[in-house]
Amino acid sequence: MDGRVVLDPLQRVAVERARIAIDEQPQPRVAWRTILFHKPRGVVTTRRDPDGRKTIYDVLGDAGRGLVAVGRLDLATSGLLLLTTDTALAHWITDPSSGVPRVYVVTVRGRVTDADVERVRRGVESRGERLRAASVTPRKVSGRESHLTVELREGKNREVRRLFEAIGHEVTRLKRVALGGLDLGRLPPGGCREVSREELRAAFPAAPLSEE
Repeated sequence: MDGRVVLDPLQRVAVERARIAIDEQPQPRVAWRTILFHKPRGVVTTRRDPDGRKTIYDVLGDAGRGLVAVGRLDLATSGLLLLTTDTALAHWITDPSSGVPRVYVVTVRGRVTDADVERVRRGVESRGERLRAASVTPRKVSGRESHLTVELREGKNREVRRLFEAIGHEVTRLKRVALGGLDLGRLPPGGCREVSREELRAAFPAAPLSEE
């Protein structure tokens, strides 16, 4: 790789910039590409699943070839997922220090009160971590269930579910509708569209973008 012999299979490689040869045979560079995907529920964000569950790559087929997912959405969560060949961009978006906003529409069991909303905004303890929402907006509230819009800035594991679990409300439906300056729009579940460098620069002004 770039004139060096690399034997470590876990070596990180910026495939969009590195020159790679296998058995002295140069490997073609992967063309830069990013897509926005509407991940359906019941699909895992991984390339292969040992339990035989359907993956995002099964849904995408040829459209997902050569792309890596930018972060994850769990099995029961639907919504906006980026996939890209640009590893620097992927690392920047998923780094909590970047503070990229993630917006979700959430349904939980029971009535979420004003006091509950304030607790989530101020922060709660969950499994030794401090979690908080950047904003919480109730959309419809009843004794049976509550619908809310939640914005996060840190992107911790299963953060929305853990936030509401900590205040006694089970999340029954979760969908990510925006990431940075990108939104899901009317893209149907399982659908995807190409995202240009220009759109990404507008959506993530501080993000590094490969020019190759």
